[in-house]
Amino acid sequence: MVPAAAAGVPTLTKVLISDSLDPCCKQILEAAGIQVLEKTNLSKEQLQTEIKDCDGLIVRSATKVTAEIINAAEKLQVIGRAGTGVDNVDVEAATRKGILVMNTPTGNSLSAAELTCGMIMSLARQIPQAAASMKDGKWDRKKFMGMELQGKTLGILGLGRIGREVAIRMQSFGMKTIGYDPIITPEESATFGVEQLPLEQIWPLCDFITVHTPLLPSTTGLLNDTTFAQCRHGVQVINCARGGIVDEGALLRALQSGRCGGAALDVFTEEPPKDKILVNHPNVISCPHLGASTREAQSRCGREIAMQLVDLAQGRALVGTVNGQALSSAYACHTKPWIALARALGTLLHALSHQVNGGVQLVTQGSTLQKSSNYLTPAVAMGLLQETAQKDVNLVNGLLLAQEAGLKITATHTDKALGNDGQLQLTASNTPHLLVGSVQGTVPCLLELSGAAFKQLVPLSGPLLFYKSKTSSASLLPTITGLLGKAKIELLSYHRSSTVSGQEWNVLSLSSPLQNLQELKPHVTEVVQVTL
Repeated sequence: MVPAAAAGVPTLTKVLISDSLDPCCKQILEAAGIQVLEKTNLSKEQLQTEIKDCDGLIVRSATKVTAEIINAAEKLQVIGRAGTGVDNVDVEAATRKGILVMNTPTGNSLSAAELTCGMIMSLARQIPQAAASMKDGKWDRKKFMGMELQGKTLGILGLGRIGREVAIRMQSFGMKTIGYDPIITPEESATFGVEQLPLEQIWPLCDFITVHTPLLPSTTGLLNDTTFAQCRHGVQVINCARGGIVDEGALLRALQSGRCGGAALDVFTEEPPKDKILVNHPNVISCPHLGASTREAQSRCGREIAMQLVDLAQGRALVGTVNGQALSSAYACHTKPWIALARALGTLLHALSHQVNGGVQLVTQGSTLQKSSNYLTPAVAMGLLQETAQKDVNLVNGLLLAQEAGLKITATHTDKALGNDGQLQLTASNTPHLLVGSVQGTVPCLLELSGAAFKQLVPLSGPLLFYKSKTSSASLLPTITGLLGKAKIELLSYHRSSTVSGQEWNVLSLSSPLQNLQELKPHVTEVVQVTL
């Protein structure tokens, strides 16, 4: 069995919970043998101190996991956010350090969708304003004339889990639902009753517009002066997603001009908002970011993030990952050995070449490896960089660090593999060495080295001594075993390749590395030692 560490899988022993979460989160982690430190309302300095010896960190929205916090963590391997999105986590800084970031994308979907539906109904009938008027002792029926939702058009921007649930619920009120999503196909959205249209066609058709996208450069200010000008006069706007998707300045101007008839906001660019001009506008309904604030959502998110971390720690599965898609494959039994093989070949290529730069080519062979490049190329990077990188290299940050080191790892695939279910070939532009490997059972093995084939597969594990010599190299074996005996090192196995240009490769599997290779060098043309 391939060890989890060989596949780059994190291990967790101690987790810090820095925001208020349902007690079930701590209980699930502790039941799995993970030590839990629960401390909320920490200052930045306190968080930096507490996180130093923690493997995991769990947050909600209050804790801001900045690059400064991430770089202060010495052992941190995973950051889990109990909720949708990771706006309060510097994902780029985490990725650079090889820290996995995950969230619970389904945990608060229903709560956020139900709040959105409540906002739509509140806008249609001005329920909060009427309730406030009653509390002031007034009885003003004419002032709060509303509208029916039957027959109105609802534009839904973002058709993921929340947008889908909103559509299904509002269709029961007789609303026509149209929408836009760059990822969800029109065929898929049609299955839950949403007709997809280009954005420029959506604006003038809608009586209500609700947004359910992440906050990205492409979605920041999605509703702005230009798009409001294209909207139907009196359009109602709902934002229960992220502050900034609706340009707050443009929204205020649209409210003042009547272009926007009302807005319901659960989120703001600045939270809590210091400028209350939008909050105090008579046609605005506002809430203090309550999308996930239900007992059910909090319990669900706490349970889900805890179970995700337990599955991670026990090597069972990886879900909810934001930046570790390659790592997800490290949990599948059939991919672990291939990840270990790719990493081992990268390590060996670096050792043989002393320095690898420029282009690195990985060729995958065999139908079982048809879609393997997304996890095998980061594994190759792990092997190439493990001796030279200034920081830990894993499947999360492998390709990023390789790129920064001037390496461009490309992968190609062919379905044909001779004599095996699959093979990997690895070479680099600045080295003559070509490595060919495969997996026997669950063991990564070397098949061929620079055209020299091994009659028996060479298991790529533990300390290995490679040397190249003339075909009379069998006479060297007594000399080498003498050196090993003097160093009290056991020879576990010996492998010899075919002859190429009058020379052959020899591979010795040892109980521990041989410290002094100088005595071998007069007898061989190349000698390399690696520990895999």
